[in-house]
Amino acid sequence: MRPATDSRPPTSGAPTADRQAIDDFGQPLPVGRTFRRIVALEPATTEILFAIGAGDRLVGRTRYDLYPDSALLVPDLGEGIRPNIEALIAARPDLVVLYASDDNRPTAERLRTVGITSVAFRSDRIESFARITMALGALVGDTARARTVVDSVMATLEHVRVATRDVARPTVLMPVWYNPLYVIGGTSFMNQLVEIAGGRNVYDSLRAPSPQVTFEDVVGRDPDILLVGPAGRERVLGSPSWRVLRAVQGGRVLTYDTLLTGRPGVRLGEAAVSLAGLLHPDLRIAP
Repeated sequence: MRPATDSRPPTSGAPTADRQAIDDFGQPLPVGRTFRRIVALEPATTEILFAIGAGDRLVGRTRYDLYPDSALLVPDLGEGIRPNIEALIAARPDLVVLYASDDNRPTAERLRTVGITSVAFRSDRIESFARITMALGALVGDTARARTVVDSVMATLEHVRVATRDVARPTVLMPVWYNPLYVIGGTSFMNQLVEIAGGRNVYDSLRAPSPQVTFEDVVGRDPDILLVGPAGRERVLGSPSWRVLRAVQGGRVLTYDTLLTGRPGVRLGEAAVSLAGLLHPDLRIAP
């Protein structure tokens, strides 16, 4: 994830494929070739490929790629981080799209040695969504459809941002792991979504996507609202420790859709609408 100084999503001038000549491992993008057998090893990438009309080219995905429903018809190749190389090769792809973590660099190198093209993207910021979508559009030969998808998502994000511009902003905590305690930090796209939706992440000053914090520090910051997944809600409400927070005492433990909000794909706009509805139910923001 990359730090940004402005959480506002761009509404125009999103990067085009010809301005993004390299992937996030620094390798040249194979623009000019059109790929027909694609393995996508990151949920947001799979969502984008379906949205730009290339879902029928997918011959592999991770076990976490569950949207759209038709993605479930694509063979499940397991993990997206340090994936099973033999399973990738057996799928006979002409392109593998990886998540650009350091753990996946050996995979990219191994694929190159066996003659399989790979690209890697780190889709952790809203700004990255436009860049990656346009790059994938170039790789499948349809940048016009990719541009349409980008413009639609960015327009929805801007709609939500404008709708929440003048609201009072509650402070928000988003735990993502509980033992040890990790939270959403300032360089995550989820932090951006909270801001667009009219909230303020109490850990927005931490320049990490999901920093580890102490519970004592959480108590000191005492957020107005806890945004949690379904499992997190059960854990928080069932723990005496968490009851010291005003948000828990006041019934402001709000459950968000983790599959919708936790992925920086084509549903970023819907995620912003959903979070705004939780933080500001009186606004009734339409998608």
